[in-house]
This record gives sequence, C-alpha cells and structure tokens, in this order.
Amino acid sequence: MMTIRLYDEDSALLDFTARVTGCRARGGQYEITLDRTAFFPEGGGQGADHGTLGAARVVDVHDVGGEVVHTADAPLEIGQEAEGHVDGERRLSMMQQHSGEHIFSGLVCRLYGYDNVGFHIGSEAVTMDFNGPLTEEDVRRVERLANEAVWADLPVETFVPPKDELEAMHYRSKKAIDGDVRIVRIPGVDTCACCGTHVKRTGSVGQIKVIGCQKYKSGVRVSILCGMRALEEENAVLEQAKRIAVALSAKQSGIAEAAERLLAERDALRAQSDALGMRVFELLSEREKGDVRVVACDALAPSQVRKAAGRLAAGARIGLALIPKGEGYAFACCSETEDVRPVTRALLDAFGGRGGGPRDMTQGVLERGTEEEIREWLRRREA
Repeated sequence: MMTIRLYDEDSALLDFTARVTGCRARGGQYEITLDRTAFFPEGGGQGADHGTLGAARVVDVHDVGGEVVHTADAPLEIGQEAEGHVDGERRLSMMQQHSGEHIFSGLVCRLYGYDNVGFHIGSEAVTMDFNGPLTEEDVRRVERLANEAVWADLPVETFVPPKDELEAMHYRSKKAIDGDVRIVRIPGVDTCACCGTHVKRTGSVGQIKVIGCQKYKSGVRVSILCGMRALEEENAVLEQAKRIAVALSAKQSGIAEAAERLLAERDALRAQSDALGMRVFELLSEREKGDVRVVACDALAPSQVRKAAGRLAAGARIGLALIPKGEGYAFACCSETEDVRPVTRALLDAFGGRGGGPRDMTQGVLERGTEEEIREWLRRREA
C-alpha cells in the first residue's frame, strides 16, 4: 500500500493523525506502517525524521517499495488511529541544510557549469561533490552569493509539473527519474529534481558557511553548515579563539600574529637546545677512542641522532649514537667504510628492537641494554 506523504504538501507540518496499517517486530524494535505520514524517510542524501507515534518513539524511517516504514521502540495496534509528532528541531535543521545545499549547488552549476554528483547531510556537515575544480576564491565567491540569496528571502517552490512542461524545463538531476518528478525551484538560483523537505523561503536557511574544500576525484568536495549548525560552529570557534587569546595574552584579532611569534620563539629555542645537545654529545664523544665508538646522550634531540652517529664514525670504522628512550635507546649506526647492516641485525638480535637502512647508515630502536653493555658487546664483536 502506497503511503500518503504529507510532508510533500507541507514541510512545516509536524503533528498529524494516521491509521496504523502494519506492525511487525524486528531485532528488538518495531516496523510500523501508516496510511499517511508526515515523517520523511531517509533518502536523496537527507536523513530521516525522528519523533513519536502515540507512545512509541520513532528512531528511523525508510521507504520500502513506496511504503514508508517507521522504526519505533514500541508496537502499535493495527487499525488504530495514532497521533504522530515529528521532531521539529531536527526537521528544521534538515530543511536548512538541504535548502542551503540547493542554493550552493545551483550557484556552482550556474557560475561554473559543474554538477553536484554526490550529496550527504552528515551529523557534522553537509558534503557536496562537484565534478570540476574550484579554487578557494571560487568557493568564497559562491559562499557570498549563496548568503545573498538567503538574505533576499526568496520563495522556495515545490511542485510536480505536467510532463510537457517538465520536458521543456532545464533542471538539475543526479539520475533519470521514472514517473512524476518533483521540482524544487528557487528563482534565479536553482531548479532541481528533489524529494526532500525544504524551507518555504530562503531566509529560513539562516546562513551558509563553508567549513572545508578538498580535492576529490576529478573535482572537489565542499563541506558547509547551514542555519543553527553554522551558528553553533561559529560559537565553538569563537570560544576557542577567546581561550587562545587568553593563553597568548593577545587580542582575539591578533591571535594569528601572536601564535606566529610564539612559534618563532620556539624554533629559536629549539635551535639553541639542539646546538647545546650536540655540544654535550661532542664532549662525551671525546672519551671514545678506537675503531668502534659508542656514545649515549640524553641531551640530543631525536632528529640529531644520525648527525651524531656520522660524527662518531669520522676516523673510525663504526659509530653508534644512542638516545635514551624508555627502557632502551633510539639509535643510529654509521660507517664511512663498512656495511653496517650486518652489525645492526646482530645488535637487534642481541638487545631486541627494530631498525634498518642503507649500508652506510642504519637507524632504529633498541629495547634493552645499558650503554656499557652495548659498547662492550659491539667492541667484542668487532674485535
């Protein structure tokens, strides 16, 4: 039995009554069908409505062969009249996101000729996949024009045109559609085949904010937030900016510059620390004599271990630099004349760990052993 879809005629309708035509248990929940419904079933990139049917809570809705199936947490008696209530906050959010997507996609199509080949209203953002490239400047231009369309408070028209009118109409559609085609039109912005719920005027979208754009296949994926979602995101970002400003002792308008200064200071201190670490290593390495030299130094930065091993190996057969790490060491083994891969494999067998590299320089982690144990083992092996 085909379900009468009340949301097609009035997307603002939240309360209705209907006769229960079916109810069956499935997986601890109940699948309920009605002769008519205001609940929108998941489809076309838009999530399902939630709400209540009598005392039952509706947690999902799907279209199964033209019949709208409501997944609920309690059963209803077949034949009874049930009062339905759609969660208005969720419905409004879905309508804001979906109408905002139409505005944005319609403008991309008009300005650049690209199709929206993928669309989804996720729990965090609306994503749109376009089959052509957009620069950041292009995206900001569309965002501005999209919000101008919101501010203009244009009507959002939904209708099913006669076949002859449809054939003469230029409209967007992701796929071929058999039978009646429902059109959503925003004058001067977009005309698109769509089964979803929409606001009645663009002003109800509130605002459209781009939060991401990345290369996707041969085109781009753009992420937006609309209405209340956009406001909540902006409030969260503003709160983060306040906290950063306090931490940096800066004005909110100057946090980028303050962060850049902080990073410059960090880099200068890191360079100074690296220089001091290498100097400490050089002092320790002065005690090492002979063809096999091993030095452990906790003042070295991990990025310096290869450079340290290279300095140890100058004038020797093998240089092994160690940096304490947990119970063991990060290491680099270097030689100007020898293939250090065999000794590295033996070192890993003796003290555990992992590592590798080319013949003149290997790197990795040893799991155990003291500096003296590793030095004596290596010198005995190379004697």
